[in-house]
This record gives sequence, C-alpha cells and structure tokens, in this order.
Amino acid sequence: MKFQKVLNELEQSGAQNDRIQTDKSKKYLNITRDTGEFFTVLVKATKAKNILELGTSNGYSTLWLASALPENGTVTTIERSEQKAKEAKANFERTNLLERIQLLIGNASDLLNDLKGEFDIIFLDADRSAYISFIPHILRLLKSGGIMICDNAFSHEEELKEFMEFFINRSEYTTCLVPVGKGEFIACKGKLPC
Repeated sequence: MKFQKVLNELEQSGAQNDRIQTDKSKKYLNITRDTGEFFTVLVKATKAKNILELGTSNGYSTLWLASALPENGTVTTIERSEQKAKEAKANFERTNLLERIQLLIGNASDLLNDLKGEFDIIFLDADRSAYISFIPHILRLLKSGGIMICDNAFSHEEELKEFMEFFINRSEYTTCLVPVGKGEFIACKGKLPC
C-alpha cells in the first residue's frame, strides 16, 4: 500500500535526520507510529470532520490524521518553516491526500487570528513555549464535544505543566494523559459525558 510505504519512508528518514541534525529547527520531531495509530482510532471514533494541527513538520502526523477522515473531512495544518511545508506538501501529494489537507505557512500565533469556524480536534505539536498564547484560540475554535490533543506530555512535562493545568482546572474540560508515544494530553470540551 502506497500510504504505508510513504509512512515507513518518513519514519526512517525522520529518525535518521533527527539523529544527525544539531539544529533543532531542522529536526522533524515526528510523532511515533503508535501515536499515529491512536490518532486514527480517535478520529474515526469521534467521527471528526474538521481537524486543526499546529506544527506540520514534514507532514507525518498530518497524514495519519487525514487518512482517518471521511472524504469530505479536512485537516488545516500550520507550519512556520517554508522548507518543511514544501516537503509536507510533496508527501501529501504522494499519498493522494492533498485534497483533504489545507496547509497554511506562517507563524501560528498570527494565522490563528484569521481562522473561523469550529474544529472537532485540535492537535498541538509545535513550539511549546507558545502554547499558553494559543489558549484563547483553542477556547474559541474547539467545538463543544471536541478534543484537544497535546503531544510530548510525558517527554516535556515540565514545559507543558502550566498549559495542561489550565485545562485540568477548567470545569468545562475533561482531561487525561494517555501513555502512548511521547505522551498525549487530551482535553475534551464539554461537561461529562463528552
């Protein structure tokens, strides 16, 4: 299957690049395969149609999200690096998933101001130092019953502590930590049950 072949290639080239690359901005820092599989189940189980991803990198996680969507679903993904966005677009084309993906290039803080509508899932895998500034946008853009996912909840727990505590301490969100990959923090918007 072409999709799996592309995923395998991206896993291998991503791991190799990240081992030798000393410039953090040039690392791909992709999610793990088990995280991608978890996302596939989550997207299908929630019947998500509109997903927002902050941090495209080379498009590895975007492909997992987009492949689980129905044909009329869309992943809107934001990447600040033009080079990584170019690589991601090529990967989207190789898997025939480009029609399900809207790739925005630029600073997420700026681009989020212009986004309208609501998203079923918001996935954060970008510059963690900016997450606190994303909160007003997440509150506005995540639909009731929607899910926010934050990667690196275990691997970078201290960096994400304030961000996660914000959602943990809000009564309208149900939260949990999922021990998959580098750790996924999940917040479901809406009173129980979501």
